[in-house]
Amino acid sequence: MPEWLSVIVDNLPLLLKGALRTLQLTSLAVLIGLAIGIFVGMGRLSKYRIIRYPSSVYVEFLRGTPLMVQLFLVYFGLPELGLEFDRFTAAVIALGINSGAYVAEIVRAGIQSVPKGQYEAARSLGMSHAQAMIYVILPQAFRHILPALGNEFIALAKDSSLAMVIGTVELMRSAQYIVSRTFMSFPIYGGVALIYFAITFSVSRLVKFVEGRLKV
Repeated sequence: MPEWLSVIVDNLPLLLKGALRTLQLTSLAVLIGLAIGIFVGMGRLSKYRIIRYPSSVYVEFLRGTPLMVQLFLVYFGLPELGLEFDRFTAAVIALGINSGAYVAEIVRAGIQSVPKGQYEAARSLGMSHAQAMIYVILPQAFRHILPALGNEFIALAKDSSLAMVIGTVELMRSAQYIVSRTFMSFPIYGGVALIYFAITFSVSRLVKFVEGRLKV
């Protein structure tokens, strides 16, 4: 067996453990980003300035600053304010908050793509604003934005590799540790690239499957 293949096989359990940690990190960040994105996206369309302006500031600030800086702010900055998190939790929070800004713009565009007559019809049937959004507007918007949401979640899976800068032990951190022991960069990082591709390709296929089911 070639030496490079032997190194990959010997360290495969550690790489897979790192991949599982990456999936956990990404999944939790997706949930946070989706929850934030829905509320902030609707907030950006609010007729009340007190809701619309903070929502806009949130989106512009998070999209206009590097994710690495946001990771540092959460992990190193918040403890100075009395809020301290372990590395994994800090990474989840930072990634989730960052993703929320992008999801908010996707949600806003999705809501705007639904004809205004749908909202007016729901209101004329006696629904409140919240009921109209939950039962009429958002389900239709979701069909429109599903591909964009899939792309955002794929980007988030790749961005999760930045969590290594604060010491979170995920796939890239595990690979870095293996390379420091074996001094074989190409096969290890090549294997990591294939694992990331497998993750993102699976998400892409899942999104297309759900999209196809919704069209039926």
